[in-house]
Amino acid sequence: MMMDEDVEQASLMSFNDRPRAFPNMRSKTYSPLIFRILRKLNVRVVSIILLLCFGAIFYMGASTSPIILFVFIVCIFSFLLSIYLTKWVLAKDEGPPEMVQISDAIRDGAEGFFRTQYSTISKMAILLAFVILCIYLFRSLTPQQEAAGLGRAMSAYITVAAFLLGALCSGIAGYVGMWVSVRANVRVSSAARRSAREALQIAVRAGGFSALVVVGMAVIGIAILYSTFYVWLGVDSPGAMSVNDLPLLLVGYGFGASFVALFAQLGGGIYTKGADVGADLVGKVEQGIPEDDPRNPAVIADLVGDNVGDCAARGADLFESIAAEIISAMILGGTMAKKCKIEDPSGFILFPLVVHSFDLVISSIGILSIKGTRDASVKSPVEDPMAVLQKGYSLTIILAVLTFGASTRWLLYTEQAPSAWFSFALCGLVGIITAYAFVWISKYYTDYKHEPVRTLALASSTGHGTNIIAGVSLGLESTALPVLVISVAIISAYWLGNTSGLVDENGIPTGGLFGTAVATMGMLSTAAYVLTMDMFGPIADNAGGIVEMSQQPESVREITDLLDAVGNTTKATTKGFAIGSAALASFLLFSAYMDEVSAFASVSFKEVDIAIPEVFVGGLLGSMLIFLFSAWACAAVGRTAQEVVNEVRRQFIERPGIMEYKEKPDYSRCVAIVASAALREMIKPGALAIASPIVVGLVFRVLGYYTGQPLLGAKVVASMLMFATVSGILMALFLNTAGGAWDNAKKYIETGALGGKGSEAHKAAVTGDTVGDPFKDTAGPSIHVLIKMLATITLVMAPVFL
Repeated sequence: MMMDEDVEQASLMSFNDRPRAFPNMRSKTYSPLIFRILRKLNVRVVSIILLLCFGAIFYMGASTSPIILFVFIVCIFSFLLSIYLTKWVLAKDEGPPEMVQISDAIRDGAEGFFRTQYSTISKMAILLAFVILCIYLFRSLTPQQEAAGLGRAMSAYITVAAFLLGALCSGIAGYVGMWVSVRANVRVSSAARRSAREALQIAVRAGGFSALVVVGMAVIGIAILYSTFYVWLGVDSPGAMSVNDLPLLLVGYGFGASFVALFAQLGGGIYTKGADVGADLVGKVEQGIPEDDPRNPAVIADLVGDNVGDCAARGADLFESIAAEIISAMILGGTMAKKCKIEDPSGFILFPLVVHSFDLVISSIGILSIKGTRDASVKSPVEDPMAVLQKGYSLTIILAVLTFGASTRWLLYTEQAPSAWFSFALCGLVGIITAYAFVWISKYYTDYKHEPVRTLALASSTGHGTNIIAGVSLGLESTALPVLVISVAIISAYWLGNTSGLVDENGIPTGGLFGTAVATMGMLSTAAYVLTMDMFGPIADNAGGIVEMSQQPESVREITDLLDAVGNTTKATTKGFAIGSAALASFLLFSAYMDEVSAFASVSFKEVDIAIPEVFVGGLLGSMLIFLFSAWACAAVGRTAQEVVNEVRRQFIERPGIMEYKEKPDYSRCVAIVASAALREMIKPGALAIASPIVVGLVFRVLGYYTGQPLLGAKVVASMLMFATVSGILMALFLNTAGGAWDNAKKYIETGALGGKGSEAHKAAVTGDTVGDPFKDTAGPSIHVLIKMLATITLVMAPVFL
């Protein structure tokens, strides 16, 4: 026993003598321009500016509707709570100097890449805004817009302003996600030296800060835009625009959010998985060193990737999901209120904003319900972190049911159909149950406590090939249950909406589509807590990397390994949740697109006949787009990983002392290689996604003009959108679940099962995890952003296809 302690002490002493200075990835400390300007201002000046801004916001809210005022108040309180969470997390200690060094290197790399990436995205956004302006200056207007005196120039400026605001807010959402993760990771690592529960609480509260800011910004951004247009255009005053038509002016906001989210997810996904795959192939497979070993030159790039790929990209992604869902539901609510001649339609239009305001309240309660141990000095037994997170989610779900019912009674009660609010409350319940089902299904297929992942791990014991076959088959099988759940949800919500009692002037039920919109809102009514669980994953992953690189005791690594495994499951479950919400939101956006075409063309546009050859071809092109986009995204990761592999091999050959800790790896070189490759590789698939629907719509519009088929361009784009959505949902489910299962099969073996680390089964599982990396973190998450972006771009460009 004494000999073992002597050996351990000797190894620690030799570690203390090793070179451990991690590089500074930037030439000077970076903070965004707005922060630098605010720091230079006098505190009183800043306070006055903030008071004036709040005053203007509340004035517009009061001039618009008491509902908007309520939304503003809730959002501001959620921002105050997020500030409290930030201070609480940052007050925790950062641990020993070696942990701080590693954390600083990760932060430098993440902020440097983020600055470069978003600089590129902003230039592309400005170029696209100019294109939208040119198109809108020559496009047609709806009869309602013409009657309200809204000219082409005004319509163009409004759409461009909304687009740029959506892009800006999406970028801020991404920055917030990255900002908190690079500061929380080291604090979670330090807390793991004391207790698992404290580490869990810090990771959850750090993720909660990001989630509250992202959801709050999505809600308050749309509310400010809505109230600004309402007051500026004098909506509902004599001769002005009707409030029912106002949501159509917001579609640019959703497109801006989608545009930034797509490139953020693509660039971040290529970065994180290019570095991860490259690091694993040389480090774990060729050299046989552990994951996140400080001798691996690509390890800092890998840890940076967790922040820019999972945190920043996911923040922008969920911001875009909520923005697209709110805008499409507002359009459908306004359209239904007009058909039913409801006297005060504001409740139906603003209902989505209220639902997400309550989401901020109930998710805050769920986040704060996860507490640390009362006395850190008392060593309590390690709990299952997933069970703790699940308790918080269950509490949030219960509160969501109660607040959703109250919201429907408050806003959706109308004397024309007194029981309609109850039908819509049931639609919301369908959405909440759907969200819970999606989280449970994703957990079942990706958590190693359940049979599918254990079966996949067992397949690893017979070789690399059987691991790949088992993983692919698991991913393919995992598409069945979610599709059944989505199908039941859409049909149930549509039927409940149709039986609400709301009818048009001909007595035809009109609540079906709005019922599906309410179900989508129900599904996203716990979005802030779900995003918290998602952000927890990369923070825990980074914490594990810092613990491994600083070579903390085995007991600390056990805690961070447990948190990391749970983080993989939460990331997979939230991706499943995101796909489900994308499916329902895309259905709403598709319906909103058909309503918009009807408004611009002054012709009923309710059906798309795929028996028309051109329309069928549009559907084929939509499905092909998903496969081609996925191929390019995965290939981009492969090419980036090849560059990393070559660089890591070169360093090991030219610096043989690295393996004996006698020489320091050049971490910054790998970071630079991955960053430049990710920025280069994200352009092609992103351009494909943006250009495809526009080119197809214009080509078939011209073809329709010469063949005497009016609205052919709009019909073909509608078909393309439908088929792309269906194909995209299935492909994203397959890629995300297979990748998550491969990752956790490896984690399961690393717990000691089937021979543990270094066994043949473990080597096969590492191969599977490497294949799954671009599936679950690049192509998969990018697809559900893609299908929503296709829907928002068709909404913005609809007049061009007529």
